[in-house]
Amino acid sequence: MPSRIYDASDDWDPLTNAISPPPDESAQEREDRIKQELEAKQKSDAIDEDLNRQRVLERKGPKPVRVLLLGQSESGKSTFLKFFKLMHDPKAFSAERASWRAVIQLNVVRSIHIILDAMTHPSQSRHNHRAVTKEIISSTSSSPLSGEIPLPEDTSEIEPELIEIRSRLSALLQIEDLLTRRLTPKDYSEVGTTQLAPAYPLKHVQTELAINSSVPWKQRFDRLVGKGDTERMIIDWDDPNDPGKTLHACGEDMIRLWKHPLVQQMLEKQNLRLEEMAGFFLDSLPDITAERYLPTDEHILRARLKTLGVSEHQIKVSAGSDVGSDWRIFDVGGHRSLRAAWAPFFENNLNAIIFLAPISAFDQVLAEAPKVNRLEDSVSLWTSIVANKILQHTDLILFLNKCDLMAAKLASGIKLKDYVVSYGNRPNDFESTTNYLRKKFAGILKENSPLPRTFYCHYTSVTDALSTQKVIASIKDMLMRDTLKNSTLLL
Repeated sequence: MPSRIYDASDDWDPLTNAISPPPDESAQEREDRIKQELEAKQKSDAIDEDLNRQRVLERKGPKPVRVLLLGQSESGKSTFLKFFKLMHDPKAFSAERASWRAVIQLNVVRSIHIILDAMTHPSQSRHNHRAVTKEIISSTSSSPLSGEIPLPEDTSEIEPELIEIRSRLSALLQIEDLLTRRLTPKDYSEVGTTQLAPAYPLKHVQTELAINSSVPWKQRFDRLVGKGDTERMIIDWDDPNDPGKTLHACGEDMIRLWKHPLVQQMLEKQNLRLEEMAGFFLDSLPDITAERYLPTDEHILRARLKTLGVSEHQIKVSAGSDVGSDWRIFDVGGHRSLRAAWAPFFENNLNAIIFLAPISAFDQVLAEAPKVNRLEDSVSLWTSIVANKILQHTDLILFLNKCDLMAAKLASGIKLKDYVVSYGNRPNDFESTTNYLRKKFAGILKENSPLPRTFYCHYTSVTDALSTQKVIASIKDMLMRDTLKNSTLLL
């Protein structure tokens, strides 16, 4: 049937025609349609009423403290947010254990999958993460990425024990697919799933599951036992499809695989540093593969789930006063393709921006831009943020993050000067390197900020809960004091 050309002179309206009921609609179909439309309108009206109620409360009450988290992917923004929730809303944090259990299990399976893939393609090219920083240093030269370091294609050089373990662990692929499906919406269609490559001839590409920030994935797991009980979660331990059963059955094989000297040698030659990747749990396999595993606070803080888009988190902070007790923390994506979404939040009456720079990544490159050094990228981002005139009255707080990984990397013999030429022949110890980087970031603030302002800088580590809690407490006190000053309640 040819499409009709709309003529403004006639009474035919394409929109009205599109939403009109079909001419052959039966009485039952009409009744069902009207019922659905009524339910949809009731839901819409309820949402509007709730939004209006929130607006009224916000106008009458004290202004919330607004904090924006910035930094590249895997800089530690989500970990900071989980720390903050743990400190100020521990009941809600505990209520999420069942959902984070699935995420941690997926993290473990993905790590094992990377190892199995490396065994399948021992000669696959792996680029070194080396890329010399150019933003910090005066020189614009950069060291080329190293080529592949091939391993033997001959399967006889892989011990029979590892081949048997690899075969037994293939059962984890179904668990990976099951967990991915449980964490994604109902219209999930093969996003994030992978299949273990057959014996050696095919190239396999590892992908990462990403969840849109608007998807309420935690609600799929957060069912509580009884009213008000936030500690005991409903987990059907007798469910034959519970991924924990397969992980428990494969536990010893996973431990043997990870600790096998040949595997460690292979990963080193392929430059696969799993310990530095977010969501690394292979050092906790005995706990995670236990029959009735529930995540500890530490495990939840370390869990990795990539999210896309912007998420807003409302947290009540007790401070002995209603002023500034309502916190709004905005977590935005750090991937290069998502940074355009940052700009609208710069005009959102921000109290502070917390910028996380993972200094341990000085010898790594961005996954989305393999020629860009991660430290260089953090320096470039920091420069653009401190120079932004819209943010000239906003407190900027710098986290030199992942200091534990930084210290371990330096101790292993990796030298900062090989990636930051301007560091020269200074000592390659933790104190000297971090002091150098701190001064560089401070100098950028001093040189580029439109107005003079205080340089707030903290050393943080993903594994040091106590020190991170102290840092968060000091930041909270500082921001709440500023809020009181702006409200003329504190002189």
